[in-house]
Amino acid sequence: MSSTSSQPGTTPSAQYTSPQFPSLYWPINAQAGEAVYLYYYGDIWRFTLFWTLIVYGAVYLSASAYALAMQTQNWKSAWVIPLVFGVVGGLEAMLAGSVIGLILGAIYDAGFFKMSTWIPFVWALINVLTIILSSFSIQGAL
Repeated sequence: MSSTSSQPGTTPSAQYTSPQFPSLYWPINAQAGEAVYLYYYGDIWRFTLFWTLIVYGAVYLSASAYALAMQTQNWKSAWVIPLVFGVVGGLEAMLAGSVIGLILGAIYDAGFFKMSTWIPFVWALINVLTIILSSFSIQGAL
């Protein structure tokens, strides 16, 4: 799944290899050659999926730990709580990470852009914050 961009400066050099996950770097005052970029659909999708799985996993396991701590009556079936949270969070993360990763890959390829490895991480945070925000009921006075 390679990009077919024809713009100069946006195609990877001949010695380009796909970066290893996570390949994050400090973007403020980065030294020359320190920044790592993604060029291909497969890499963009993979980084977005992995970051989404990690962030969703952390949030859903934290929520299951809180739910488990609030469970005071039926400890015999409490083991189901982290299992259900983990399965639901994993499925949501796979769906959201795949969709966003493919959309990002298409946009960056169509615009002949190179993608920083921070972009998939930021989109994973956006995904999970959207899930958290949608969990609240909003009662307006309109």
